[in-house]
Amino acid sequence: MAPRSIIIDTDPGQDDAVAIMLALGNTDALEVLGLTAVAGNVGLAYTATNALKLLELAGRTDVPVFAGAAAPLVVQLETAEYVHGETGLNGWVFPEPTTALRPEFAPDWIVETVMSRPEKSVTLCPLGPLTNVALALAKEPRIATRLDRIVLMGGAQIEGGNVTPAAEFNIYVDPHAAARVFASGAEIVAMSLDVTHRALIRKAWLADLAALGTRCAEAFTGLLSFYERYDEEKYGSDGGPLHDPTTIAYLLAPDLFEGKLVNVEVETTPGLCFGQTVVDRWAVTGRKKNTTWITKVDADGFFALILDAFRRLP
Repeated sequence: MAPRSIIIDTDPGQDDAVAIMLALGNTDALEVLGLTAVAGNVGLAYTATNALKLLELAGRTDVPVFAGAAAPLVVQLETAEYVHGETGLNGWVFPEPTTALRPEFAPDWIVETVMSRPEKSVTLCPLGPLTNVALALAKEPRIATRLDRIVLMGGAQIEGGNVTPAAEFNIYVDPHAAARVFASGAEIVAMSLDVTHRALIRKAWLADLAALGTRCAEAFTGLLSFYERYDEEKYGSDGGPLHDPTTIAYLLAPDLFEGKLVNVEVETTPGLCFGQTVVDRWAVTGRKKNTTWITKVDADGFFALILDAFRRLP
């Protein structure tokens, strides 16, 4: 079978970086058409440059990078340097990229790419706030049904939020964008904290990664050692959750995951529940089911998949 064509919308971020590498390490299954950068974990100037740096590290400068939204649709941007460091990729010192961003605005390029290719031939993988995706849908609503699906990382129900008691970071940063995406009519698979908190980076796995001895493995051992220290302290856990790569892993090995088709709405009213993903698990509202909400993962299989990808990277 031909590889699945994907667009990764991202705000790197160490866990975004692992997701990108997981895709690049599986070229037989996935064709990365491009990376689109959005403000989120850090500001857009960093996220766009980080995307270029990661592609150079992997030897994939053929993959284009497009800068998108520098701020959410309505609210002020809130970033997460307290998790990812001031650059978004603290834990490893990258050289400055030798390649440049493409001139097109990321949402415009998403629309052009989806509309110019056969229907259901492109999968969109958003790893950060959904601002770029919402802007693309506003420009051309037909992309919702032309996409194969949207597999995103965002939201929380059972686990509660990680930035407020109710809200997960990616949705909280731009809930108005998220509300538009969930209401768009696209087929959506959501990797929320309910599943990502079951995928913890273990010290033994980090040691296995370091033992590969490649430049990518060395860089990511540093990146992930820095990244997980925040969640270990916050949750008192043995290892921090690895969120964003679940999106790519789902495309590669869906049997590793379990979920349920439900209705998801996003709270955009200011207050304690601002940014909450309201998940109707038991269909009590009668609202249309719009999202496959993932809650379980085979963590061992998930981390084995990532390690296998790194074995194929330089």
